[in-house]
Amino acid sequence: MRKFLVGSLLGLLLGGPLLAAQAEWTRGVVVKIDPARSEVTLRHAHIKSINMEAMTMPFKVQDGALLSGLKTGDKVRFTVAMKDDELLVTGIKAAK
Repeated sequence: MRKFLVGSLLGLLLGGPLLAAQAEWTRGVVVKIDPARSEVTLRHAHIKSINMEAMTMPFKVQDGALLSGLKTGDKVRFTVAMKDDELLVTGIKAAK
């Protein structure tokens, strides 16, 4: 039992960063930016990792600094994760 618990804890500790490193980048366009609420509205493509169809919707951002340099109409790539039952943009950058 003890080996199982230690193995499970190691799996959680080591697996978390690996999953984050493999986050799916999705294409989108910035529709609106609300720095006061740390929120960005994106018109985005299908997000496979959470099985979300393409649509336009607001997202909270993990860090308000992610909004720095963005403007309405920018084409971007972003990653999203579920945290506390809320979708959260964890990374965003200009699309090439």
